[in-house]
Amino acid sequence: LQLVESGGGLVQAGGSLKLSCVASGRIFSIMGWYRQAPGKERELVATIGFDGDTKYEVFAKDRFTISRVNGRTSKIYLQMNSLKADDTGVYFCNVKYPSGMAWGQGTEVTVSS
Repeated sequence: LQLVESGGGLVQAGGSLKLSCVASGRIFSIMGWYRQAPGKERELVATIGFDGDTKYEVFAKDRFTISRVNGRTSKIYLQMNSLKADDTGVYFCNVKYPSGMAWGQGTEVTVSS
């Protein structure tokens, strides 16, 4: 099982970024994005089920869009618009499968105000 994230970087407030995560090795039921701001605990951003059912935390609604492509190699994306300084942190891809779950290594997002 391997998860590889990309897409983080430095962006000005109001800008956009698109995060990507490639996951291979299993069929994943729920895939999602979490984030961890400096000095804070990791928190959920959004999840997406195998059938495309999405759930967002309040701060992500109307600004972020989660999507996925299923296959032998699955991909999950997080389109982030209207970014704010509070969105700064490390973003982690998470996947769940029948016998467990796995995390990506994280990709850093910095939003300058």
